Amino acid sequence: MTRTGYAIRPDAVQPVLRADYRGTVDGRAVDLFTLTNARGMTVRATNWGARLVQIVVPDRDGRPGDVALGYDTLAEARAGQPSMGAFIGRYANRIAEGRLVLDGQLHQLSRNDGPNHIHGGSTGSRFAVFDASQPDAATLRLRYRYADGQDGYPGNLDSEVDYHVSPANELVIRYRARTDRTTVVNFTSHVFFNLRGDAGDILDHSLTVHADATTPVDPSMLPTGEIRPVRGTPFDFTQPMAVGAHIDDVDMQLVQADGYDVNYVLRDWDGSLKQAARLADPASGRVMEVFTTAPGLQLYTGNHLAGAVPRDRGKGGRVYARRHGLCLEPQHFPDSPNQPHFPGTVLEAGAEYAGCIVYRFSVDRIAS
Repeated sequence: MTRTGYAIRPDAVQPVLRADYRGTVDGRAVDLFTLTNARGMTVRATNWGARLVQIVVPDRDGRPGDVALGYDTLAEARAGQPSMGAFIGRYANRIAEGRLVLDGQLHQLSRNDGPNHIHGGSTGSRFAVFDASQPDAATLRLRYRYADGQDGYPGNLDSEVDYHVSPANELVIRYRARTDRTTVVNFTSHVFFNLRGDAGDILDHSLTVHADATTPVDPSMLPTGEIRPVRGTPFDFTQPMAVGAHIDDVDMQLVQADGYDVNYVLRDWDGSLKQAARLADPASGRVMEVFTTAPGLQLYTGNHLAGAVPRDRGKGGRVYARRHGLCLEPQHFPDSPNQPHFPGTVLEAGAEYAGCIVYRFSVDRIAS
């Protein structure tokens, strides 16, 4: 039962089928896994890229809806948006010119975003097949080794990611990693959300972000190093505001990204699990709260979804157009290895990198 007292009808959403995700990539077996709780929340994920393919939660009337953009088949996912639903490593977001210095040694990473490096490079985790096991009906455990030298990164990095559907209608993502050589690490989840659960843009979604500043970027989308207050700007979501209220304002940060693609400096960061944001859809009543242990939150408003087929043809044949989904990606700041005053992302040999992301779903009872 939901908090509104209505029973969820799990068959009201067309499920992604396991058979359509079974196959091989680079000679390794790919599969689809279903996670559920007693309240009817359903999450489907594949071990190719540790992608979250489907997230089904109720609206204010108890009707289930799929709030995650994705693809019906493995073949479509491989032809689709490369980050959609994926778990991102070894380093989320951008690194300038793919260059970083560790222990006095320069490491040249792959350049897969013009002259820069993004989302772990051309062989990062979003393109990898993870080892998968399912300890129980609500949990999926995924393991992957990033090899020494892969995409230019030093050190073997052994990682583990757990997806868990809690009794409180939370998707809990826990991750950890260890290395045998000094390296950098920055993981995140790259789900595109649309809380309405059907077609349409996300401009009327109401967003709150617990951050008083952003890290503005230059025209190549790399941080300038500045920490800029949001007060009095289109980036001020300290109080609930529609995503579309200022998205087309004449502000250089918005113009060059064609919308929001910005890292927020989360308030009072100390590494503990804290609420970072709240997203609400007034039409369906669905609410998603985001919790994280990370210091930053990247807001991306699906500016480059373009209705292009096959890349943007999603589940049920629905075509994802501009701003039909948004991402709230908890992570360290972009280009942290080259910005000494940003929170550090260096992981020493033998040390553990660990963190947690929680997407908590509920409903507003009263239509707005």
